[in-house]
Amino acid sequence: MADIKLTLVVACALVDADKRVLIAQRPQGKSLAGLWEFPGGKLEPGERPEATLIRELHEEIGITVKEACLAPLTFASHAYDDFHLLMPLYICRRWEGAAIAREGQNLAWVRANKLRDYQMPAADIPLIPHLIDLLM
Repeated sequence: MADIKLTLVVACALVDADKRVLIAQRPQGKSLAGLWEFPGGKLEPGERPEATLIRELHEEIGITVKEACLAPLTFASHAYDDFHLLMPLYICRRWEGAAIAREGQNLAWVRANKLRDYQMPAADIPLIPHLIDLLM
């Protein structure tokens, strides 16, 4: 059996005061372009998942998150054709600043029970019921 590359990506469900979750649309030119996902990204070598989220959330949407405000919720484990994705999902209800698209992506604040109305990567879909259970 061929060695499958394991890719570790961390994601965050930002939840606003109205219990809506922020999702971002992958821009053209990236893999899975046009699909909606939870903000986050790949870990840099030697980086902890929480540090990755703090960095990515600032780079992608211009908000400042403190590590104490990040709580692990669940994770996705999904086999794509050329790699296996392991993706912890954190939840965050407190941050500084307003979420703005800094990388040309579209952003949407969505109720948990409406997340299935948005086309998402296969790995993200199993995370939705956890958010519905938590927020509805």
